[in-house]
Amino acid sequence: MNTKRFSGVSFLKMSFFGIIVVAGLSALVLLLWNLLIPGIFGLKTINFWQAAGLFILTKILFSSFRGGGRPGERMLGAFHRDNPLMERWMNMTEEERKEFINKRREFLRNGFFSRKEFFNSTTETTGNDETSRKGK
Repeated sequence: MNTKRFSGVSFLKMSFFGIIVVAGLSALVLLLWNLLIPGIFGLKTINFWQAAGLFILTKILFSSFRGGGRPGERMLGAFHRDNPLMERWMNMTEEERKEFINKRREFLRNGFFSRKEFFNSTTETTGNDETSRKGK
């Protein structure tokens, strides 16, 4: 059994490699932006640091920093793993599922955000209901 420890030298190598990769991808974003976006949308060109920021922002918003697999598979894997609602759903019988769906439909129809509740709460707070209009 060969167990290597992660040494400081290998950490520095990986960090350096990561910086090179981010710099290379930022340069690619810079080139693509400056070649395409000003001609298509009429926006200004950007510099290297703006391209690096744009690259990092898109990675944060639309992806993750770890690789492997397609993005949809990663999202579904994260959703199904350690999800008590999914586990509960999988353990329900067909009748329990139908009852659950009907309760959710009823809640959405008559719940807190339904129009009936919205208009009742606004008329009570503003005093614009029918009884206050008749008295004036």
